[in-house]
Amino acid sequence: MAFPPEIRRIVYTTNAVESLNARFRHATRRRGHFPTEQAALKVLYLVIRNPRPNRANVTGKTTGWKKALNALALYYGERITAN
Repeated sequence: MAFPPEIRRIVYTTNAVESLNARFRHATRRRGHFPTEQAALKVLYLVIRNPRPNRANVTGKTTGWKKALNALALYYGERITAN
């Protein structure tokens, strides 16, 4: 709770992370096994790129990220890079 509200909204929001993990598990379980690591990474990439229909946040973008990034830059300026 020591973080400002902009950072807390990003850090303590686990619904988006859990949703993405569930989508990863679902995609990998359906396919069974993969011949190479590259094939598995390709499936995970396609899961990320495919938007969820009938959701409030179809694009999967995190709202308020720019505010949080600015607040993080104030606290940890030397650790935050432009990339």
